[in-house]
Amino acid sequence: MQEIGAVQRLSKRVAGLKPSGIRKFFDIAATMKDVISLGIGEPDFTTPKPILDAGIRSLQNGETHYTSNSGKMELRQGIAENLKNRYNVQYDPATEIIATVGVSEALYLTFTAILEPGDEVIIPTPCFVSYQAEVILAGGVPVEIPSRRENNFAVDPDDIRKAITPRTKIIFIGYPSNPTGAVAPRDVMLEIGRIAEEHNLLVVSDEIYDRLVYDFEHVCFPALSESLRERTVLLGGFSKDYAMTGWRIGYACGPSDLIKGLVRIHQYTIMSAPTTAQDAAIEALKTGDSYVKEMVAEYDRRRRLLVDGLNRLGLSTFEPKGAFYTFPNIRASGMDDETFAETLLREEHVAVVPGNAFGPGGDGFVRACYATSYEQIEEALRRMEKFMSRHG
Repeated sequence: MQEIGAVQRLSKRVAGLKPSGIRKFFDIAATMKDVISLGIGEPDFTTPKPILDAGIRSLQNGETHYTSNSGKMELRQGIAENLKNRYNVQYDPATEIIATVGVSEALYLTFTAILEPGDEVIIPTPCFVSYQAEVILAGGVPVEIPSRRENNFAVDPDDIRKAITPRTKIIFIGYPSNPTGAVAPRDVMLEIGRIAEEHNLLVVSDEIYDRLVYDFEHVCFPALSESLRERTVLLGGFSKDYAMTGWRIGYACGPSDLIKGLVRIHQYTIMSAPTTAQDAAIEALKTGDSYVKEMVAEYDRRRRLLVDGLNRLGLSTFEPKGAFYTFPNIRASGMDDETFAETLLREEHVAVVPGNAFGPGGDGFVRACYATSYEQIEEALRRMEKFMSRHG
């Protein structure tokens, strides 16, 4: 314990960060038997075999050395070709793309490269827990804008307008959304673009779940116009689409002056993304498409099971159109979201995450993830039915 009058050993930024609300419940669940987890946002699929084999070949061929700071040119070319073919947005692989250690590092690099102390970043919530923390660690100020159930948790552009101040520098968006499964329609994205242009703001768009959409066509933000491409940093990766979370490989794309700043930080902190993971990602772009489609079809089957089941139990759930999360309203239980999650875990050994862990707008909801087997979801719903018969 630090003595009175002793020097503060941790920076105020770090000491003031809240612990992850996600991790708390899974630390508890790890001490229990027979827990069904509807919590951790990670595909339950193993990385497809051709991608695994590419990583193994990379090691066997002695590819155990650093690459270019920006990543292998073949990988950057593959990312550029994929974005051009899928969304008709073009990036120069030599100067406008960097391979990173997952999207987490891409977030860190982007905010650290762009923000001055006190700069504000507008962030729609509920959102992934890292967004506000990365802004704070970069010296910025997160400005949270709660999205609403009546809009299917897509941000209202008017709320963005109201939040802009002279210190605003970035509008951050992350669709499809973790934790809600929300997507943003094209007209909403276009209006966000108009706001960014009117106020000369940058946009950071996290599109890690771009391929995991259902009855919806993903809107790639920088593809909306060339002028928006020039003020946007696009974040993406391989973890969710290709079931490659443990490989830790992502990327950032954007105008060359911004990416140059990211590379400058990256070369001093990381050097280069893991070489083995880069080679696996190259293979994913070449041959992974059919596997992605198979996984999306199975996620869709589970999505329908979980949404229908939760609604049947009185836990009102809107239909998520992306990612692999549902965000049910749990007020019918008479509990707040933390009490609901704690009691459900203790009584029925089903793990979900309280909505308040994801920021304003999450109170009264929980996140339930369907990146687990169909049979496990069926059993979780049976247990939740017993739970709601006592508490609903």
